[in-house]
Amino acid sequence: MGSTLLDKVEWHTRLAGHNRVAMLLFRLGDEQLFGINVFKVRQVLQRPPLERMPGAHALLAGSCDFGGQTIPVIDLAAALGYAPLRDAASAHLMVTEFSRSVQGFLVADLQRIVHCEGTALVTPAAALGFGTRVNAVTRVDGALVAVVDAEHVLGLVDVAHDVLSEQMLRVVSVLPPHPQRVMVVDDSLMARNQVVNLLKQMNIECVVARDGREALDRLLELAEAPAADRVSLLVSDIEMPCMDGYALTRAIRETPALRRLKVVLHSSISGIFNEALVKEVHADCFIAKYQPDLLAQTVLGLLTERQE
Repeated sequence: MGSTLLDKVEWHTRLAGHNRVAMLLFRLGDEQLFGINVFKVRQVLQRPPLERMPGAHALLAGSCDFGGQTIPVIDLAAALGYAPLRDAASAHLMVTEFSRSVQGFLVADLQRIVHCEGTALVTPAAALGFGTRVNAVTRVDGALVAVVDAEHVLGLVDVAHDVLSEQMLRVVSVLPPHPQRVMVVDDSLMARNQVVNLLKQMNIECVVARDGREALDRLLELAEAPAADRVSLLVSDIEMPCMDGYALTRAIRETPALRRLKVVLHSSISGIFNEALVKEVHADCFIAKYQPDLLAQTVLGLLTERQE
C-alpha cells in the first residue's frame, strides 16, 4: 500500500509553492477524517511488531525498526482522544519526518491523497472541540477534514528545548533591548511560543500572527505606523492555513512598502526541494526547526544587516 500511495509524493509536494497542499487523509477510530501534509510522510505500512519501553510516555506505543533505524511510534489515536491503537493488529503506521527526526504515528486506516487550496484551510472554531492538536480544518467532498498539528503532538511526548546554550546566553546577555521588532508567524501555538520565548531571551520585542494572511494584513497596517512600531524581520512557518509561508514571502517581495523586510522561513519540512522554493520566493534564509542557537544567530545577523 505504501509504495502505491506515495509513489507520486514529489509531484504532489510541488503544489506547496503555489499556496496549495497535498494531504494524506486517515481516520483514528470513527468516520472523522484527519489529514497530514504528504511532504512529511516517508512511508505508510501495516503496523509492525512494536517493542514496549517501560516507563515511556503514555502516548508512546513503542518502537520499531525502520530501514535499520529504531524509531519511536506514537499512538496518534490516543493523542487525539480516541481508543488506543497500540494493540490493534489492523492499525497502520505512518512514518514521518519532522524537524530533522523520524518517527511513526499509529492510525486506524489510511484513505487517499487530496489537494487543497491554502485559502480553504481555516483555523478551527473552539466549538469544534479539537483543541490545540488540530491547527486547521477544511472540507473535502463535503466531509470535514481536521489537519493534525503533529508538532504539538510530538511536543507532548518529547518537549523541545527552547533555551539558548550557555555560550549564546552569554552573547545575548550583554545586548541592550533591541530597537527592531520581529514578527513570528506560525499556526502551531506550541511552535509559535517556542520562537517568541527565544526572542524574549534576546530582549527582542515580538508581534505574532497565526497564518500568512493575518501576518500580511498586520504588516501592511504597521508599514504606515511610526518607525518604532514597524517590523524589521519576519520568522515564518511554511505550511499554514489561508496563506502559506511561500505565498506570504512572495507577497512581501511584491509590495514596495514591505520588500526590504528580512524573511526567515522556519519549518519542520526540510530537503533540497524546500530549499529551492525558499530561493524562488526570495526569502533571506531557511532554518529547519528547531535549532535555538542557529535561529538566534540568524536573527541577530539579519537585524544587524537591516539596521546598517
